[in-house]
Amino acid sequence: MTLAARVSWKLSLRVAAGGLVVLLLVLFTWRLVTQERGRGLAHAVAGGRMPAAPDFSLPRLNGDGKLRLSDLRGRVVLINFWASWCVPCRTEAPRLAAAWRRWHDRGVVFVGVDAQDFRSDGRAFLRDHGLTYPNVRDGSGSTLDRYGTSGFPETWFVSRSGRLVADHVDGPLTSARIDRDLRAALAE
Repeated sequence: MTLAARVSWKLSLRVAAGGLVVLLLVLFTWRLVTQERGRGLAHAVAGGRMPAAPDFSLPRLNGDGKLRLSDLRGRVVLINFWASWCVPCRTEAPRLAAAWRRWHDRGVVFVGVDAQDFRSDGRAFLRDHGLTYPNVRDGSGSTLDRYGTSGFPETWFVSRSGRLVADHVDGPLTSARIDRDLRAALAE
């Protein structure tokens, strides 16, 4: 290889590496901005405001077709973000299953959002924990970003009018917290 060819090759590698660094910085910045936008929801709700719940349309994990949040308008919705590999999610699952049995006859809908997970692992998790309420898969993580979800589990409560109510719960739910926040959502 001639000297000119080697120089040209090294220059091409440097340009490619620089381009990769720029691309990674752009992706990191985009992720940070979208998460901050979602965290703004938590601040708004904590400040007493009731922002609209970001809509989503995701494929069902335990059924066919897609579930669209806006189709549930008129009903109170508990949205729980989880993953099969999440240890606190395993602890929380029996509480959610029991709460679903207590609340589903009162017009309340639970929606589980499985993210950062394999579809087969998510389905096994549902089966192992007897979760029969609707669950969807957020394969791309776009819904996670819109809600500002930074860990698992995280839960939001949506009023009949499609507004976020009660502070979102970052971590496993207790039965008392589920009941309290669902009552607040029903009262809105």
